[in-house]
Amino acid sequence: MPKEAKTKKEKKHFFKDFKAELKKVIWPTPKQLVNNTVAVITIVLITAVIVFVLDLAFEKMNTYGINKLKEMVDNKNEISNSEISNDEGSNDEISNEVANSEEGPTDNQEPEEQAQENTESE
Repeated sequence: MPKEAKTKKEKKHFFKDFKAELKKVIWPTPKQLVNNTVAVITIVLITAVIVFVLDLAFEKMNTYGINKLKEMVDNKNEISNSEISNDEGSNDEISNEVANSEEGPTDNQEPEEQAQENTESE
């Protein structure tokens, strides 16, 4: 039974301390309460407007940027497709150039390049 008596005393002591602490609190006046509430609401609304404007701006920039990238990719695809169709006809030219370079130096090469190729072939 001593434990039950002790817990009752602790509870009474807790509520006495709680009441004493609440008496120490400096409560705002109604005018201060209204002023602080208006200030908080105003700051929240201003922040909300700023975030909304930035969100719209970034969304527009993102949309413009994505559309610009799509155009660039489409242009590159068109260019590469046209180059591929042009390259199919020039494959014979490339193979001829490779065959000529394997035969030996051409007249277009510099003398130093010709000398290097000669030393490599020996």
